[in-house]
Amino acid sequence: MARRVFFSFDYKYVWKVNQIRSIPNVIGTAAAGFQDASLWEEAKKKDDKAIKAMIDKALENTSVTVVCVTYGTTSRKYINYEIDQSIDRGNGLVAIQIHHLKDENVETGSPGAIPPQIEANGFESYKYTNKDSLAKWIEEAAKITGK
Repeated sequence: MARRVFFSFDYKYVWKVNQIRSIPNVIGTAAAGFQDASLWEEAKKKDDKAIKAMIDKALENTSVTVVCVTYGTTSRKYINYEIDQSIDRGNGLVAIQIHHLKDENVETGSPGAIPPQIEANGFESYKYTNKDSLAKWIEEAAKITGK
């Protein structure tokens, strides 16, 4: 059975995130169901209530939220909402640093801070290395919450 995972990330780094979302046995749903930054740009024209409703819908039937950490993640407008809603729904959480992955310009970035809710709720953070490790971390996060 495939596990549904919500990916929380800053959309300017969608190129990096798309490199890791296709893990076997994981159905990755981008935040609010957006698969690329252009769709997110269109959604940003809506009000906060509408965006939060889209995030809530995307979180439905997910068991783990993967927070993709880059420089500035913790200051992204909806990161805390996505994490808090994930916790309220009983999702497992895992933070992965992806700053070292190359973007569409073949550049890497600076590391960002891990959102404090991750460790405060007993979850782990890692530097992304490969899809097998991420799949293992997702399962560990799910086990913590009994999902």
